[in-house]
Amino acid sequence: MAGKKMAIIATKGTLDWAYPPFILGSTAAALGYEVQIFFTFYGLQLLKKKMGLKVSPLGNPGMPMPMGMDKWFPVLFTAIPGMEAMMTAMMKSKMKSKGIATIEELRGLCQEADVKMIACQMTVDLFDFSPQDLIDGIEFGGASTFMAFAGESDICLFM
Repeated sequence: MAGKKMAIIATKGTLDWAYPPFILGSTAAALGYEVQIFFTFYGLQLLKKKMGLKVSPLGNPGMPMPMGMDKWFPVLFTAIPGMEAMMTAMMKSKMKSKGIATIEELRGLCQEADVKMIACQMTVDLFDFSPQDLIDGIEFGGASTFMAFAGESDICLFM
């Protein structure tokens, strides 16, 4: 009997959306799953050697804000220049104080656990990425490459 498989599609390129594919992918691999993550559109940012991931409070109503700001601070004000940088710095600081692994660390765990990471070739071409911009050890492929695996997976997640 073949082992279990997990397929993940990563489409988001913000700090908060970077955690789920790497946490779930590394955990599933540690549990013995064969794992593939397909990075497409903005998710491709997660494969860059130099990530500049940010948290966007705009359009994220579930984001807890410091000092109860989510109760009194109008959502529109989160678009003020500098708010995104401030919120990102606050989130990174809080994560560090709680001992949360960084995205780079989690991505490294995935690589060590042989999680196959596939960069969507169409997106690479669309956004004029160079393979030199991306980390070593990844594969490049189209949707059909990923679909062959996803079609046989026990768990398929879209993030």
